[in-house]
Amino acid sequence: MAADVHVRGEYPRWVEHDWARKGLHVEVTDADRAELVDGTVDFLSFSYYMSLVSARDEGERERVSGNLSSGVKNPYLGVNEWNWQIDPEGLRYSLVSLYDKYRLPLFIVENGVGIRERPDADGAIRDEARIDYLRRHIREMGKAIDDGVELMGYTPWGCIDLVSMSTSEMNKRYGFVYVDADDEGNGTYDRTRKQSFDWYRQVIASNGREL
Repeated sequence: MAADVHVRGEYPRWVEHDWARKGLHVEVTDADRAELVDGTVDFLSFSYYMSLVSARDEGERERVSGNLSSGVKNPYLGVNEWNWQIDPEGLRYSLVSLYDKYRLPLFIVENGVGIRERPDADGAIRDEARIDYLRRHIREMGKAIDDGVELMGYTPWGCIDLVSMSTSEMNKRYGFVYVDADDEGNGTYDRTRKQSFDWYRQVIASNGREL
């Protein structure tokens, strides 16, 4: 519903009917409606980490969850250590669906995978799993663009390791730069570029052609 208001400048019809069914009166003046139209957006941004499915017998199915949402586990998808499903194709379907619905440029503002990592004996952080995750998702972005989607930008989460919002731990790492700190705040806080740092720098330099 929120995206409909921001993009189209009006409340969806089903929302107004739902208010009426519930006996709710929401006063919306002509000035309010004009302001909604004046405040419509030029592009639509969203975060993508995983897909979720539903089922009639959800109570009997294994479940997965992200930060703010949960659903039935898809048996055909892999998961990370925190049981977040990995679905690159779902990103392509989301891009195509959103663009078909709103016909505005899209911007992916968050996308990434949490991984538990430690430096090797030589001090290097070889995060091939992160590279594989991002590579697969960027390829699906390219397919969506070939499908006609106007994708104006992409920013992975995140550039540097930080405390995870979903689990409040440091060891669930997302960044291209490793921070020497543990869940208790212990460590030198020295920063080390991971293998993914140089890989993603080349992705940017080649505009996604070299993955």
